[in-house]
Amino acid sequence: MEDIKLLISLAKKGAIGDKVRVTLRELSRELNTSPQSVMRRLESLEKNGYLKKEVSGKKTFVEITPKGLELLEEMFDEIGKVLYGKFILGEVVSGIGEGKYYVEQYRNRIKDYLGFTPYPGTLNILVIFPKTIYDALYNVEPITIPGFTKEGRTFGDVKAYKVRINGIEGAIVVPSRTIHPPRIAEIIAPVCLREKLNLKDGSKVKVEVVK
Repeated sequence: MEDIKLLISLAKKGAIGDKVRVTLRELSRELNTSPQSVMRRLESLEKNGYLKKEVSGKKTFVEITPKGLELLEEMFDEIGKVLYGKFILGEVVSGIGEGKYYVEQYRNRIKDYLGFTPYPGTLNILVIFPKTIYDALYNVEPITIPGFTKEGRTFGDVKAYKVRINGIEGAIVVPSRTIHPPRIAEIIAPVCLREKLNLKDGSKVKVEVVK
């Protein structure tokens, strides 16, 4: 793990595709360890083929090798599988009152595409983990609810991602033109989630992503 942290630190400094100058003192401060420990890790990473190191006088230059980059990519993929695309942690917040109107407009299409008649309203969740709803749903294929025109007004496509909260099936909906920042998840369900789960503003919830 400490070697991975060192590789990440070097990558941040630009040691990808080019050699960069580093100092043991600077790296030791970043990693909260001793310069001697940093030196040992650099030597270990070099020995195992994860980086190239050149010393010129008192100057040390390093570059992450293709093998080192492959290791970072593998770690990124594995972390993503564990943390992303599985669940969202957040807290309940109040919306601006437009959810009911839009759910009513899309009501029949939601039933056709998602298989349930939605309660007229949304549960709004401020995402705590991961950073945004897009981080949580980055590898999930959405169900696109097509837009339509009604009484001269155009309603755009809506992307829906199936989720489950305490065993209740629902979906996160993302309008093509959303006014919410990416940290707000709007959730529809066949029941009023606030009442059914006894939720109020500030309540912590775990939303399971259904694939």
